[in-house]
Amino acid sequence: MDIAVEEVDAVAAWRAERRRESWLARLFNARPFLIVLCLAPAIGLLVVFLTYPLGLGFWLALTDSTIGQRGHFVGLANFVSIVSDPVFQLAVFNTIFYTAAATVGKFSLGLWLALLLNHHLPFKAFLRAIVLLPWIVPTVLSAIVWWWMYSPQFSIISYLLVNVLHLRSTYIDFLGAAWPARWSLVAANVWRGIPFVAVITLAGLQTISPSLYEAALLDGASSWQRFRFITVPMLMPILSVALTLSTLFTFSDFQLVYAITNGGPFNTTQIMATLAYQVAIPGSQLGQGAAIAISMIPFLIALTALNYFGLARRKWQQGPANE
Repeated sequence: MDIAVEEVDAVAAWRAERRRESWLARLFNARPFLIVLCLAPAIGLLVVFLTYPLGLGFWLALTDSTIGQRGHFVGLANFVSIVSDPVFQLAVFNTIFYTAAATVGKFSLGLWLALLLNHHLPFKAFLRAIVLLPWIVPTVLSAIVWWWMYSPQFSIISYLLVNVLHLRSTYIDFLGAAWPARWSLVAANVWRGIPFVAVITLAGLQTISPSLYEAALLDGASSWQRFRFITVPMLMPILSVALTLSTLFTFSDFQLVYAITNGGPFNTTQIMATLAYQVAIPGSQLGQGAAIAISMIPFLIALTALNYFGLARRKWQQGPANE
C-alpha cells in the first residue's frame, strides 16, 4: 500500500515539475521538433543546391531568356520548338543509344570481372585495387587520353594495327564519321564504368553463402546452373540498384562526350546534355537550353520508376506472396 502511495506521489511530483518547465524546454523534449531540427541542415542544403537551381531551370525553360537579358514568359514555346528540331531529335536518339549500349557493355564486362575477382587469385588485393583506376581517374583526364587514342594521326590503336600487326594499311579515323564516333564514345564510357559495376557486384558475391554452391554441386548442378539459379537471383537486388545508378549516370553524362567529340562530327554524337550546354552557353539561348535540360527529366523518372517497381515485386526472391 505504501509503495502504491509513493508511486502516486512520484507521478504527481513529475507532473508538477513538468508544468513548471518552460515552453522552450518542452519544445526541445518533443520528438517531432527534434526530428525537424536534425533534418534542417540537410533540408537547407537541398533547397539551396537542388530545389532552387531546378526551379530556376523550369522558369528559364518557360521564357525566351538569353545571356544578359531577362526575357519574357513564352509558355511551352521552347518545348514546341525543340521537339521539331532535327538536331534535338538526333540528340535524343544518340542519348538513348549511348545509354543502352554503354549500360549493356558495362554490366556484361563488370559482372564477368567480378566473377573472376571472386575466385582465389594470386595478388587478388592488388588486382582489385587496379580495377578501380578507371573509376577514380578524373573524367576529363581519361577523356583526353581516349581522344589521343582515337586521333587519326597519333592513335596507338591504329599504330598497332598498321605498323605492328600489319592488319591495315591506313590509320583509322575513329571520330571522323557518325557510327565510328558513337561506338568510340560507348567504348570509352564502358571502360570507365566497368569498375563501378564490378566492385558493387563483387561486394554482393561476397554475401552469398558458399554452402549454397556446395549443395548445388552435390546435386550435380553445372557451372551455368549454379550461376543461373543461385548467383543471379541472389545478386538481383544489388544489380538492380547498380543498374539504376549506372543508367542515370550514363544518360546524364556530359564530360566524356564533350571532351572527346564535343558533339561532332556535325552533331552526330550530340547528346541531350551537351546540346543543352551548347544551346544555352555558346548559343546564349538560355530558355531553349533549359528546355532541353528539363526534357531529360521524364526519361530519368521513367528509368527510376522502372527499377523501383521491379524491386517492389521481388517474387523471384521472396515467393509469390510478396506483392
